Order: sequence, then C-alpha cells, then structure tokens
Amino acid sequence: MKKSPKFPNCFKVESKPHKFCPGCGHSIVLNMLGQVIDELGIAEKTVFMVDIGCSLLAWDFFDLASTQTHHGRTIPTAVGFKLADPQKIVIAYVGDGGAYAIGLQHTLTACLRNNPITTIVVNNTLYAMTGGQMAPTTVEGEITTTTPTGKDNKVLGKTLHGPEVLSWVKDKEAYLARGTSNQPLVLKNYLKKAIETQLKGNFSLVEALAACPTNWRTKARETIKRMEELEKLFKLGEI
Repeated sequence: MKKSPKFPNCFKVESKPHKFCPGCGHSIVLNMLGQVIDELGIAEKTVFMVDIGCSLLAWDFFDLASTQTHHGRTIPTAVGFKLADPQKIVIAYVGDGGAYAIGLQHTLTACLRNNPITTIVVNNTLYAMTGGQMAPTTVEGEITTTTPTGKDNKVLGKTLHGPEVLSWVKDKEAYLARGTSNQPLVLKNYLKKAIETQLKGNFSLVEALAACPTNWRTKARETIKRMEELEKLFKLGEI
C-alpha cells in the first residue's frame, strides 16, 4: 500500500476488508484507535506493536511504523523501544492471553515501573486464533475447547480481572480503564485518555471487551446477549 504524500492519517490509503472473523470486536477497537491517532495528529511518531494471536492481524491495518513480537513479549518490546526513542508514541496491542497469561509478568512490571507506553488488551475470554481454549479471563461455566463441560473456578481458578490487578501497583499518574466494543465512542474516549497519559510520561492500559462469535459459536442476537453478560462480570469504566 502506498502512503499519502502528506501522510495525513494512520489508515491505509487504499481501502480493503479487515482480516478478522465476522462479528469480531477487534475491528471496532482498531477503528476507534485509528480515529484517536488521527485526531491527535500523532501518526508520524507512533509505533504500533502487535502480539501473536488475533491481534497480529492488525499488523498492516494502519499506515504506521509497526512490528510483531513473540507471544506475550509485545509489552517489554514496547518498553525497550520507548527507552531507545522516548519521543515516539508506542502502542502495544495484545489479546487477553498475551497480556494476562504468558505476558502477565511484563504487563505487571511495566505498570509497576510506570513505563510510558500504552497497552490495549482485547478481552474475548479465550484464546481465539488457536481454537478457543480457556484463557485467564474465561468466566465460570464458560464452555471452551479445553473446558467442554464449562469452566469450574474451584478447580481451574478465578477469572482474572487485569486492570483491577494492576491497580494495586500502578503509579497515581498512570491510567487504567475497561471499555467494550458495544460502546465504541466510550471506548474511544478511554483510548484517547490512555495515549494522552503516555504523552505526559506515564503508563496506560485499556482493556476492551470484544465479541468472538466464531469461538463462542453464537449468532448475532446471542453474541449481543453474551456481551451484555460480560459487561456485568467485568466492570466497565476507569479503574
């Protein structure tokens, strides 16, 4: 894809369909992020980093300097890039597995150190790209390919609420929030605040609840209902 001569925004000049499954929440989250980057006028100095998983399908979604990392290593890579070039705006785009399972140590320590990066975590309660296995965010009773009779929290552990865990170690100037692809404009506001927090020299993380009809095996109406249920289990708002 060719860039516009004046590099006016972060979206690809030539339109094309996104690569996510029908009904996936990733495309909504990315659309809101792109709008924020354009409105803030920061495309030329933004570095966009993606994890392994469904998030990697965003690697050429934007006309931005982008890179992909090993699974769970996006956040430390983002921290390293920010340390090497503090003038850049660095965004780590990861799934709930990359942020809260193999990558939990990195997520936690980046918040603890108040590293000035922005992390966006898309939470669809399972490992989507690899077939729908249980993730740290899988809720009690949820059927996944590795919990075919429903998740038993007494056996497999409680559901992880990432922003709430980070709230115990975050700097007072850091920013944590949870939005939902069901309310894109509210989510967009959180994303804007997160990037503005990075511009002030502090850590920020926004979790976005997102639908996964393919692995949830839900039709449109069921998907909406499922999202509404998740929004009750995962508290929305600024943490």
